[in-house]
Amino acid sequence: MTQQAEAAPLIAIVDDEPDVIAVLRAALEAVGFRVQGFATARAFETAAQRIAPAVCLIDLGLPDTDGLALVYKVAQEQGAAVMIVSGRGGVQDKIAGLELGADDYIVKPFDPAEVVARIRVLLRRSERSAAAGRRRRAGFAGWEADFDTFQLSAPDGEAIRLSRAEGEMLRLFLETPNRLLSRAQIQDGIGGAAGDGFDRAIDVRVSRLRTKLRDDPKNPTLIRTIYGAGYIFVGDVNWLA
Repeated sequence: MTQQAEAAPLIAIVDDEPDVIAVLRAALEAVGFRVQGFATARAFETAAQRIAPAVCLIDLGLPDTDGLALVYKVAQEQGAAVMIVSGRGGVQDKIAGLELGADDYIVKPFDPAEVVARIRVLLRRSERSAAAGRRRRAGFAGWEADFDTFQLSAPDGEAIRLSRAEGEMLRLFLETPNRLLSRAQIQDGIGGAAGDGFDRAIDVRVSRLRTKLRDDPKNPTLIRTIYGAGYIFVGDVNWLA
């Protein structure tokens, strides 16, 4: 393997359909990505820490576990972006996947070129963040957020883990305090897909973020809803690094 090939981003595919893995592997390797395929969640989890994928493509219909459970685990524990690739195309399925931490959702049957394009969007977003030298730690209202590890430190010292998607949303709010953001602006700011169900997924993610910030959903003081317009993060932010 050449040094260039070793440096190429690794894409992990978790799907029990060999034909799906084969099609995706061909499309991804054709444009220079490295690929590893796994037929079960257990096989992927055994290898995940060792291979450190940049993006994980996860099917929801896995033989040994609910794919949504794997999405949640990867989103909480891994630094990889997560894209669901599933035959379940309903709005509620999309919302469930995105609220559990997926960065994107694509429905089978799919055009392999679209999957490649969406993976590139996820990777470009990460590269832009690194290249821009975005600040990594912020303090607000007694809280501290570390965006290298996507971990919150509560005012009482409790450590709270954020998914990648939750962390990106919080970072966006902290970078634009006291400014109204529409759902479209939030979606554009955190990347991923758009369309049917994704606006509602933004609402679900805000709700989950409020829960982790202990922000009363009936009377939120940090992330306020501006009905018909979007959300606004209220407060002072102190960037620490």
